[in-house]
Amino acid sequence: MRDTLAWHVGPGGVPGLVAVVARRGEVHVETLGVRALGGPPVERDTIFRVSSMTKPVTAVAAMILVEECRLRLDDPVDRLLPELADRRVLRSLDAPLDDTVPAHRPITLRDLLTFRMGFGIVMARPGTYPIQRAADELELGQGPPQPSVPPEPDEWIRRLGTLPLIHQPGERWMYNTGSDVLGVLIARASGQPFETFLRERVLDPLGMRDTGFSVPADQLHRLATSYAPDPETGSLVVSDEAVGGAWSRPPAFPSGGGGLVSTADDFLAFGRMMLGKGRYGAERILSRPSVETMVTDQLTAAQKAGSALFPGSFDSHGWGFGLSVVTRRTDPAEPVGRFGWDGGLGTSWCTDPSEELVTVLLTQRNWTSPNPPDVCRDFWTSAYQAIDD
Repeated sequence: MRDTLAWHVGPGGVPGLVAVVARRGEVHVETLGVRALGGPPVERDTIFRVSSMTKPVTAVAAMILVEECRLRLDDPVDRLLPELADRRVLRSLDAPLDDTVPAHRPITLRDLLTFRMGFGIVMARPGTYPIQRAADELELGQGPPQPSVPPEPDEWIRRLGTLPLIHQPGERWMYNTGSDVLGVLIARASGQPFETFLRERVLDPLGMRDTGFSVPADQLHRLATSYAPDPETGSLVVSDEAVGGAWSRPPAFPSGGGGLVSTADDFLAFGRMMLGKGRYGAERILSRPSVETMVTDQLTAAQKAGSALFPGSFDSHGWGFGLSVVTRRTDPAEPVGRFGWDGGLGTSWCTDPSEELVTVLLTQRNWTSPNPPDVCRDFWTSAYQAIDD
């Protein structure tokens, strides 16, 4: 594995990475490369922006409130999110914002968890459709994470409520926005700021001390610099610095869809909790039935149609609560029932109950496509080819 991953580390690949493979009590960790080009080496406790790997953590927080009967899966969210009551729905994707019809029903918590609320990222060039332009103008965070851009939660949800939905609630899977709405809903249902509830009920019990929506000043030296390839030359350019960057201070809007930073060991703890069906050591975060529901494909064929992140992604995968689930084995490294999710700023996590396996890969090179890059695919292949029983 180390030799394979080393091929991907360098000026033309990822600046640095931390890879973890954990199975049946054994943990294998590789650290390669540097935290910043020309800078110190990556270490096991290096902090990375895990972006969309935030989504399953947010879903766990929501399910805690379901178990406490403060939220119900199929209740409308209108009571706590009146900004989303009485929805209107675009007549077509390319329609003007005032060309709408009434929503057939309210949005539910289940819709948010499964990304079927009727609103999300449109898989088209930015600005192609009126609804995309409107969402961008309102700074709703419909692209890569930018913690300094969206307004505070009450203003964010107010702005979202001024826009029509793109699809009827429950009709179609649409990526991302459901998790951001969940963060606002969790805050209102719990009576605490989202980040406080997440810290007290999920992160601290799992010992995820380095996971949060920003990095303390005295720990910024551990945060990897984020890079993106120049679209013309392919050379890496800085997309976010550590000191003075977007994660160097708490955001106005803690994004449940993509706002967290974390470390390999922190996310290993989360992956092990999910493998343990809600239990981590002496801590019980969720019940077994809740985790089993989360990692079950919740989408119908009609809800998947025409809405995949990339062509064919739903041919062998489904979507549970805030995470992806393998539904058909087409690859040695993708057995049925494996679940997890990725972060477009360069990270990936998977838990495989059939092999009692947790894998975490953290890099600081932004993805250029929703399709996982070679370094991810080679990491997963290396992890599974190492199984010898």
